Parts: sequence; C-alpha cells; structure tokens
Amino acid sequence: MLQVAFIRDNKEDVIKRLAIRNLDASQMIEDVLQFDEDRRRCQTELDQVLSESNSLSKEIGILFKSGEAQKANILKEKTAALKEQSKSLGENLNTVTEKLNELLYKLPNVPNPIVPAGNTDEDNLEIFKEGEVPELHQDAQPHWELAKKYDIIDFDLGNKITGAGFPVYKGKGARLQRALIAYFLDKNTAAGYTEYQLPHLVNEASGFGTGQLPDKEGQMYHVTEDNLYLIPTAEVPATNLFRGDLLNESDLPIAITGYTPCFRREAGSYGAHVRGLNRLHQFDKVEILRVEHPNRSYDALEEMVNHIKGILQELKLPYRILRLCGGDLGFTSAITYDFEVFSTAQNRWLEISSVSNFETFQANRLKLRFKNANGKKELAHTLNGSSLALPRVLAGILENYQTEDGIEIPEALIPYTGFNIIQ
Repeated sequence: MLQVAFIRDNKEDVIKRLAIRNLDASQMIEDVLQFDEDRRRCQTELDQVLSESNSLSKEIGILFKSGEAQKANILKEKTAALKEQSKSLGENLNTVTEKLNELLYKLPNVPNPIVPAGNTDEDNLEIFKEGEVPELHQDAQPHWELAKKYDIIDFDLGNKITGAGFPVYKGKGARLQRALIAYFLDKNTAAGYTEYQLPHLVNEASGFGTGQLPDKEGQMYHVTEDNLYLIPTAEVPATNLFRGDLLNESDLPIAITGYTPCFRREAGSYGAHVRGLNRLHQFDKVEILRVEHPNRSYDALEEMVNHIKGILQELKLPYRILRLCGGDLGFTSAITYDFEVFSTAQNRWLEISSVSNFETFQANRLKLRFKNANGKKELAHTLNGSSLALPRVLAGILENYQTEDGIEIPEALIPYTGFNIIQ
C-alpha cells in the first residue's frame, strides 16, 4: 500500500509513474488526498474536543472538592455535550479512514523509473540470455508426450481424481520432482537463506498483507467455512511471518526460503501453450524472500537474480531474463525480473521465476518496520523470488535433455535422484 505522505509529497510523480502501468490514477489520487485532508481535519477536531473534555473533568473534580457543586454540575452538562460531539466526530473519523483505506488498497505500487512502458508481455525487455539451445533428434517430443511415453506423469489420472491442472507424478517422475525441491533448498540455504516449513493456508489478514487481497481474490481457492485461503505462493505465509513486527536495524537483512505446494484458480484457458505442465492449478515451488534495509534492497535484488542465474547455469538450461513492462507488472511490485527457460520441443519460452522488489508497498500493509540507527521507525523493504517453480523447470529438463535412448538427468541433480537417465 502506498503511503499517503508519499502521495502528498510526490503527487505528480506518482500519477506519472502509475501511467507506466497504463493506469490513469489522477482522480484516485485526488480522492485519496481529499479523504486524507478530511481525516486530518476530523482528527484535529476530535483531539480538541477530547482535550477540552479532559480539562473540564479536572476542573469539575476541583470544584466538587472545594464545595462548589452547582458550578461543577453546570460543567458536567457541558462535558456531556462534548462527549456526544466526540462520539459523532469519532464515527466520522472512522468512516473517512475506511474510505481512504479502501482507495489505498485499490492503488497498485508505483513502478521503478526503469520499468519500461508497455501493455502486454510482448513489451517486456530482454536484458540477458545464456545457454545453448540443444539440437534434438528428429522424433523429439514435448514433455506431455514424454511423460506418457516413460510413465512418469499422469495427467488423466489427476483429472480423474480432482480435475484438469492437478497432475500425478509417478516413479522416476516423482523422484525427479523431489530431487529438484531438495536441490533448490540446498542451493538456497548454502547461499544464506534460512529454511522454513510454512502453512499452506492463510487467513484474510495475511492475504491483505502481501496484496493478494483484494486484487487476486478470484484467483485464490477459498475455504469459506473457515475463511481461509490456499496459498498461491509461499511468499504469502513467509512475508506474513513479520506482519506487525518492529525489528532492529541489526536484524536486517532477513533471508528465508521454503518449499510449498501452490494453488491457483487462474488456469483455465485452452491450447498447446497451457498443455501439460505449462499451467497448473496445483504446483510445487521453492521460494526465497528478503526483508531489507531500504538503502540496500536493490543490491539484494541483484544478488537474488545472480543466485537464480547460478542455479540455471548448473542445470545447463538455456534461459533469458526479462524486465517486465508496466502493463505486465504485478499489483504489488515496483520492479520484476522474469526468468524464462527455452522449451526446445515446444519452441517457446516458459516462465520459471519472478524476482521482485516491493519496496515499502507490502511493508506498509503489513506494518513491518525497523528502528534505524537514530531510533526512528522506518518501513522495511520486502523482496521475493521463485527459486524455482518446478513444473516448467521440469518441462524444460524433460524436453531439453531428451535423447533417442531416454531422458538424461542434469549432472547437478544425479546425487539427488540416484539415477542418471529415465528410460
């Protein structure tokens, strides 16, 4: 959530930068500032009434002690009127504050100035590419055909049990999936991230804290009776570990990692681009998250990008990095870098990671602060990234490592799988 003081001090810049998202926020910003002015006026009037009421209460006590009951009773009538006035002002203040917060919850984060303008993913900016695309044999197949051929992933069985988008991993497919999770976690912990096992359901406050609510409410599975949500990513429970916390500057940086299944209702379109593992309702992902001092959050972002680069280099997968344009930027993000692996059999790029800096946007919603060296309270910066999302990494491995004799296993994963080929 944007801070009102920031909007007030940078009104024109906020409107200009939100326009990068193809959002004309002029009227919303005007409304925010008007509601804030009304809120501050109500607060000032309420403070004055409460101050006067307190002064009169003290005076009444003195009058009663000195035997001047008649004067005291006159003042008591006045305090009763002030009490009614303060009640009315309090109700007005709550109403205005709620309206202000409703507007603030609808405003997305302000993009970093280097975020390119654009409307769709076609306008994203490629900033890095690495790895050779392998030349596959003549009968090379996409991963959903390979999964059937080697009996390692059963999409039909998942559809029978639950529905489309819930695959069943079998035999070496399940072992490869488990190997990837362990490998990613080991790489992350070796880089200084502390591993957490996190809940797979969160409450409404957690969804609001990281910005999934109200923005993505329709994309999350909702357990209505308990008013809980299945997590769309480990980012939600991981970031909410620190909701409402006041940290010391010496606590920063905080770096954590965790594996969770992820649940998203958004899948549902048809065609080859969503076949197999390309888009699922349930999938596994290992996440990395940082809570940083504002002065070094962009250094941390670069470190996270380089960390994921190193993993893909070890897996020897061809990949590229995109800086997302304003039209493709997530609601809470100030800047996002997407990693995509090249699927040779499908001849297309598949997104496997998003690494984002949210600056103070999530921290403001979470009330996540720290005391700086001067003892002043500041909002922290939060960052997170996939390290990595498994389905499309697995798809990339199956397709790029296929041979006429079977699917070879990347060398870095063999100690985790216990086998070097799927036949």
